[in-house]
Amino acid sequence: MQYIHISLSKIGLKRLDNEDAFGIFNIEDGLLAIVCDGLGGNKAGEVASQLTVKTIADVFMQFQNIDFLERIKQAIVEANRTVHEKSSNEIEFNGMATTVEVLFLKDDTAYWGHVGDSRIYNLKNGKLKQLTKDHSLVQKLIDEGYLTLKEAENHPNKNIIMRALGDSHTIDIDLSKQKLNSKDEVKFFICTDGVTSVLSDSDIQEILRNKDPELISNKLSELIEERGAPDNYTFVLITKTD
Repeated sequence: MQYIHISLSKIGLKRLDNEDAFGIFNIEDGLLAIVCDGLGGNKAGEVASQLTVKTIADVFMQFQNIDFLERIKQAIVEANRTVHEKSSNEIEFNGMATTVEVLFLKDDTAYWGHVGDSRIYNLKNGKLKQLTKDHSLVQKLIDEGYLTLKEAENHPNKNIIMRALGDSHTIDIDLSKQKLNSKDEVKFFICTDGVTSVLSDSDIQEILRNKDPELISNKLSELIEERGAPDNYTFVLITKTD
C-alpha cells in the first residue's frame, strides 16, 4: 500500500511557545509518523517533545530484523530513558515529559505505540474510530463510572494526564496493530489534545470525509482557531492511495 501525508503544527492563539513536535519518515518501504505534546515550563516541554521524536526515529531505524511492534516499544523505551535522564540531571529541564504517538504503516498492517492523551484515529469507509485510549484522569473517572462522556467534555481537570514519557525511569506503553484491507478507503489521523480539546469526534469525522488532504488541513485549522485554539495543536493526516 502507498500513502500520502499532510501535517500541521501551530502555536495556537493563547500560548507563547509551541511544545508540540512531530516527524514523518519513509523507512523500509513503510511510513513512520511520530507526534508528541511536551509538558513542562520554561520551554522544557519543547525540548522533551523534540528529543523524543528524534530518539524514536533514530532507534527505530537502527533496529533490523525484529517485529515492528517490538521496534516501536524499544524506541519509546529509549526515548523515555533519554528524556528522564536529561530531566533528572539538568535543573532547567526538571519535570519535563511528553505524550507520544508512534504509527508505522507497512504493506497491509498498521502498528502503533501510545503514551498520554494525544490520539491516533482511523477513518475507514467514512467511519471514525479512536485507536488509542487516553491516559488521563478524566478517562480514568469514565472507566470507573464516576463520569459520563458528556460530563467529561467540560470537566475542569480534563488536561491532567496519568502517564507520560519521561515521568519515570520506567514506562508503560500501549502497543497494538491492525490488518488493513486494500479495498477499504482508509485514513489515519494523529493529533495532540490541542485538536481534541476543541473538536469532537463527530467534527473530526465530518472533516476527514473530504477527499482533498489540503482542504481537510485547512478546515481543521480554521475550526480549531474559530473555537479559540487555547493550546498548541498538531496533526498528521495519512491517506492510503490506490
